[in-house]
Amino acid sequence: MTIELKMPALSPTMEEGKLSRWLVKEGDSVSSGDLLAEIETDKATMEFEAIDDGIVTKLLVAAGTDGVKVGTVIAMIQGEDEDAAPAPKSTAPAAALPEASKTLEVVSKPMDTPITISKADVQKQSSGDERFIASPLAKRIAVNKGLDLTSVKGSGPNGRIVKADVEAFAGGVSVPSTVHNSPPLPLPAPHAAIDTDIPHEVIKLSNMRKTIARRLTESKQQVPHIYLTVDVRLDALLKLRGELNASLEARGIKLSVNDMLIKALALALVQVPKCNVSFAGDNMLQYARADISVAVSVPTGLITPIITDAANKSLSKISTEVGELAARAKEGKLHPHEYQGGTASISNMGMMGIKQFDAVINPPQGMILAVGAGEKRPYIVDDALAIATVMSATGSFDHRAIDGADGAMFMKVFKELVEKPLGLVA
Repeated sequence: MTIELKMPALSPTMEEGKLSRWLVKEGDSVSSGDLLAEIETDKATMEFEAIDDGIVTKLLVAAGTDGVKVGTVIAMIQGEDEDAAPAPKSTAPAAALPEASKTLEVVSKPMDTPITISKADVQKQSSGDERFIASPLAKRIAVNKGLDLTSVKGSGPNGRIVKADVEAFAGGVSVPSTVHNSPPLPLPAPHAAIDTDIPHEVIKLSNMRKTIARRLTESKQQVPHIYLTVDVRLDALLKLRGELNASLEARGIKLSVNDMLIKALALALVQVPKCNVSFAGDNMLQYARADISVAVSVPTGLITPIITDAANKSLSKISTEVGELAARAKEGKLHPHEYQGGTASISNMGMMGIKQFDAVINPPQGMILAVGAGEKRPYIVDDALAIATVMSATGSFDHRAIDGADGAMFMKVFKELVEKPLGLVA
């Protein structure tokens, strides 16, 4: 059988990608697990694999091609039940080729990437050619639990079935689809070309920068932000950090102030759970775990790798994970499960001398904490004027889900955790 290999959607926000590099050539035999290509998404450059055996008969999209739409046929694979013969050349663009009756199953390195599967792959008693969208992880869980995915309603993009849908179905709980499947707000109409005699160069937007532009526009237009700021004394935290680093030096670990603030943010979310939420239309998701997205600047924009369950991790573990994730983020090597999700974000620009700023919420999260520089300021200590190291921290809250009083309580708890930092190591 002849199989069409299509550009996969390797993230929920991906609409198009760059086919950076082919890892196979025409005439190559491929087996399940073989790497086929590297694709640059809106977040990272990812490898993806084939799970069917066959022979590559035609590469329809050249390496280095940008702006390849999801679903575009990029190659032809011939199954082992046919004699190998080159696929006929097509004069039509790849995107215009007709739908094939069979689709190559493609799975990226992370496990929650969408693929197209047939019912027969999940339930042997089903028959026919009807098809639906599910992720590999969702498929695996369904098989292990003996579930029929035809009865599961998908909450992912384009109705795809994801892990949460299968787990909710198994437990008899429906998952709100508005969090995952809200239609993206279109960007404003492009501006007319700028006619200028000022020397300049035209820089084409990367996929990441396009996504940042769309998501931040969507956030500011759809999410009513409320901003709350507190001044936090850092002297006790800095003293504790020095003592901890002295004891961790032999293990090659050096805690940063940001590592400790991540832990404080996570603990504050646990203590004030009304701020650990997502607005979902007629519903609200109340998270039982604090997963902290950490804003990291990369050459092509900004990405937010996630420290999962940060409230229950040691400071040394948080420090190690942040270092590893940040390094791979700058290389574009993060897997989707390492940057998709999170229950709240932290953005720290203190190292660049920024005193205070208001950050834009990363939907569907309900809040983000913006951290400024710690600096020597006049401060009242024990009813006397003194000099203390103080930073300003501003919480941006989704006012649809979080009331001002709850946001204020969260900021109060965060301030207390930082100013009495032994609670971070308890």
